[in-house]
Amino acid sequence: MTPEQITLVQDSFAKVRPIADTAADLFYGRLFEIAPAVRPMFPEDMREQKKKLMAMLSLAVTNLDKPDIVVPALQKLGRQHAAFGTEAAHYEPVGEALLWTLEQGLGPDFTPSVHEAWVETYGLVAGVMKAAAAEV
Repeated sequence: MTPEQITLVQDSFAKVRPIADTAADLFYGRLFEIAPAVRPMFPEDMREQKKKLMAMLSLAVTNLDKPDIVVPALQKLGRQHAAFGTEAAHYEPVGEALLWTLEQGLGPDFTPSVHEAWVETYGLVAGVMKAAAAEV
């Protein structure tokens, strides 16, 4: 990722933080709409899961320029997800739901450049997680 892309992701996520609860609701609502088969992998009460999602996104976004911090955290998360039954194919609808959520939350601030920066970010995140999961 370029420094400009990292800045775009970090600046745009700063606009999402104040609406974190809404963003998490939107994300999981969209995910379960486009990939209903994954719903049983999650608890009935999603409050803690939503907090975990936003905390991990925050960690990843904040540390995009610090691979020594973000990579081990994502590897651990990838291994945990493998233990929950997550498959490589599940990452595609997650990425789609994330981009859709960002578009809803950011509105006109979700410019083509911001979109592309998030595509790159999610590709890196998912790639690290899938590689770690494959080692399990």
